[in-house]
Amino acid sequence: MNNTMKSVLKGVVLVALSAGIAVVACLWIVGKKEKMISGTMNEYGFIQQSTVLRTVGLPPSAENIDFTEAAERTIHAVVHIKSVAKQQGYPGNLQLSPFEYFFGFGGGELRQPQPRVGAGSGVIISTDGYVMTNNHVIEGADELEVTLNDNRKFTALVVGADPTTDIALLKIEASDLPTIPFGNSENLKVGEWVLAVGNPFNLTSTVTAGIVSAKGRGGITRTGGNIESFIQTDAAVNPGNSGGALVNTRGELVGINTAIYSETGNFTGYSFAVPVTIAGKVVADLKEFGTVQRGFLGVQMTDVQFVPEGERRKLKVLEGAFIADFSDRSAAREAGIEKGDVIVEVNGVTIKSGNALQEQVNKYRPGDKVKVTVDRYGVVKTYTVTLRNMQGGTSMVKKKEDVAEVLGAAFRELPEKQRRLLGLNYGIEVVAVSSGKLKEVGIIKGYIILRVNEQPVSTPDELESVVEKLLKNASADKVLFIKGIYPNGRAKYYAIDLTSD
Repeated sequence: MNNTMKSVLKGVVLVALSAGIAVVACLWIVGKKEKMISGTMNEYGFIQQSTVLRTVGLPPSAENIDFTEAAERTIHAVVHIKSVAKQQGYPGNLQLSPFEYFFGFGGGELRQPQPRVGAGSGVIISTDGYVMTNNHVIEGADELEVTLNDNRKFTALVVGADPTTDIALLKIEASDLPTIPFGNSENLKVGEWVLAVGNPFNLTSTVTAGIVSAKGRGGITRTGGNIESFIQTDAAVNPGNSGGALVNTRGELVGINTAIYSETGNFTGYSFAVPVTIAGKVVADLKEFGTVQRGFLGVQMTDVQFVPEGERRKLKVLEGAFIADFSDRSAAREAGIEKGDVIVEVNGVTIKSGNALQEQVNKYRPGDKVKVTVDRYGVVKTYTVTLRNMQGGTSMVKKKEDVAEVLGAAFRELPEKQRRLLGLNYGIEVVAVSSGKLKEVGIIKGYIILRVNEQPVSTPDELESVVEKLLKNASADKVLFIKGIYPNGRAKYYAIDLTSD
């Protein structure tokens, strides 16, 4: 990015669209054929019934493109999502006058806090009521209402959500719904026409057109750990569009509109969509497993252009994902990949950046084998890598459970009377033990946990925080060191391995 472009973007605020947008494809028709896909299950496990436009002939000039056919075939599968988050308690910044402090509130009642209401969009991806949207559209909601294009309303349940990709899957009780068939976002070309359909500012069934401006765009959300390989378009999207569809000229879903660059909060020229190759795999996992099955190479990487100059001079390629280091249980290192290698292909797909590598690897699950081609200072080598889960194993991970279930125990804050009796200032008590990690190492009911990985714990929530942080750390062994005592005063230390087999 040149200095001029950097100065333009400096200070620009990324706006996650508070509602999803659905996009429809622009269409050129010289001679068109229609193919009815009736009750067909797609590669992601969702039943779809939709008309897909087939076009023949040479590419038209822009002024001859007809968007109406693709728009008509996709707009009915885009929904409005209303989210309601109930506020608990009273406002934290409540200030009382001296009169109210001594004599109570004048009206006799304190006004209850009002619920927060948000709006977004979603895409029907299965005839039996599965809806895909953004995680930020539904996050924190106590109630979700989905309104179809024909104005029917349904209560929605959350099947699962993945903050890492900002994708969520909902379910409504309905049948014979219109759907948008899945396309292949990897086949999109820069300059290709796309449509966005959604509900900006609660203006339902809004369609806008634009072109693909770039692919594999990363560094958009500025949140560490997120998987980003966005499709960038100039189709106009605004707050209320989040979670909707981006579609190609055949009326196929190629992305979920998610964010915009803006200084004002409204559209100023660039919008970003999660590719359907990422979103489709995420919702398939959420439906089947309740959580995303994410395979990891176990590498620390950067784009070639960001490699320190001294090292970059040794490289023989200008694009790819440069391997700077490995995690402790790296699948890539075990397969033979070395520091300084540049990954240039995964299963035959060209890799031009770290974002592109993330997009490709995210298509696979733990235990899957992928062919990774690297350039090692001019020598091209291909390795077969067996992907691992975040815990370093190759098995599917279970749906996230609370710490009590993971450890196989129930906890409570140590009562004050017991603290005084034992001369303690803090601690949590194990009040029940079932099958699980604690039982495996011999911890029994009554044990008092004082420190976990050298951090003092006073509440079960603090224990949960330590365990969750440990499980999310892909570069470390998953060992929990516990220090504590039994009611008789006997100190006892335990080491618990949380790594999957």
